[in-house]
Amino acid sequence: MSAVVEFVGVEKTFNAGTPRAYTAIKDVDFRIEDRHQTGEFVAIVGPSGCGKSTILNLIHGFADVYPPTRGEVRVRGKRVTGPGRDRGMIFQKYSSFPQRTVLANVRFGLEINQQVLGMSRSEMDDRSHQLIRRVGLGGHEKKYPHQLSGGQQQRVAIARSLVLKPRIILMDEPFSALDEPTRYDMQRLITELWHDVEATVFIVTHSLSEAVYLGDRIWIMTPAPGRIGTTFDDYLPPTHGSDPILIQESAPFREAVAEVARAFHQLEQAGAANGET
Repeated sequence: MSAVVEFVGVEKTFNAGTPRAYTAIKDVDFRIEDRHQTGEFVAIVGPSGCGKSTILNLIHGFADVYPPTRGEVRVRGKRVTGPGRDRGMIFQKYSSFPQRTVLANVRFGLEINQQVLGMSRSEMDDRSHQLIRRVGLGGHEKKYPHQLSGGQQQRVAIARSLVLKPRIILMDEPFSALDEPTRYDMQRLITELWHDVEATVFIVTHSLSEAVYLGDRIWIMTPAPGRIGTTFDDYLPPTHGSDPILIQESAPFREAVAEVARAFHQLEQAGAANGET
């Protein structure tokens, strides 16, 4: 069976061959299998500049990052050649089109793929309305982004990504700009939606608590050039379906976060001793 996502000896150097050359990641190898009817949540943490976002951008196939300098990135057994509607991206910065309403923002992906999808305007509207209600924005369809709070704008971004029913969801620090109560709400929402779509999710976060709460597995990256230095998986506490506030106040959860934090700092110290940045 083909892996959902696979990296084989991947390295990415920006500005290669120039004095400004910078290797973000090196020798990155992993294979994420398809978990039938559930998908998997992979949380990536590490020091700034270690290539966390580079991994997401290579999976998506963004032209300013793709292709890798060395190695190969595969999705469903095929080499990535560029972005595709099978991969949805949710960014840290609110990415709605300011001139489009909530409904028009969510419908955008369906519009540009209309010919391939074979959907009528009413079918596109129906699916968009369904996602808008699912993310808790029913009644806000005619509003513009500037009329929404930060949390509401990120809900629009989530709906716009999920409306195409991607099998892979890439999230680059999506909740870092939100206040803590809103962040808890968004963590609860994304786990509910993840169960609905049964996708494989990669999330980059600077919050170790968020990584432990959301992740089926956690990757801790080394300082640049980033590699997957330490992984946590089978012994993470079960959290999905649990209230994020209650679970994150529990003793087993706090112990898991402390263990991840110790591994994080050990990799940082080792990187500093080796002269890595």
